[in-house]
Amino acid sequence: MTSLRLRHKVNLLLAMLNQSINTIMLHYLDYTPELAPHFDRINREWITKMFHLESIDEAVIGYPQRNIIDEGGYIWFAEHPDFGIVGTCALMKKGEGVFELTKMGVVSEARGLKVGEGLLQHVLNHAPAIAFNTLFLLTNKKCEAAIHLYEKNGFVHCEEIMQKFGCAYERCDVAMYYKGTVTN
Repeated sequence: MTSLRLRHKVNLLLAMLNQSINTIMLHYLDYTPELAPHFDRINREWITKMFHLESIDEAVIGYPQRNIIDEGGYIWFAEHPDFGIVGTCALMKKGEGVFELTKMGVVSEARGLKVGEGLLQHVLNHAPAIAFNTLFLLTNKKCEAAIHLYEKNGFVHCEEIMQKFGCAYERCDVAMYYKGTVTN
């Protein structure tokens, strides 16, 4: 019995170490036009798996240069040494110092490697200088793991954001803003 508990603890520690190593192994890339197909591919995968693509999705993921970058926004990618480009996230400008964290996705093959958490933390490290008034996101209750990740990293639910920006997507029923306090 004792050896089973010890073996279980060792396996848990090895799993945690493996996840940490995978997160450390990630390399973050700024948007370039050559990476645009990855932005489309990654977002199209997760959106169509859970929802249907709305016209706003098609415009943003199909033309990220025009609809995010040229409008004053930012896009980042997570690259894994074994799997290539596995995640992406954008900050879309909504006003002076006001940005929406949007189109955050991770390919299904890389789920469990903490890509989303690493990517979100990378973006949040840049966000204070960019979204100096407000950083918010819109999502859906179905995205429970993502909502938990956002809460863990300093986002709080906000009805005011929902009223102001929530109508952008039919699927939107959760709105959050970045308060900046990270919890474990």
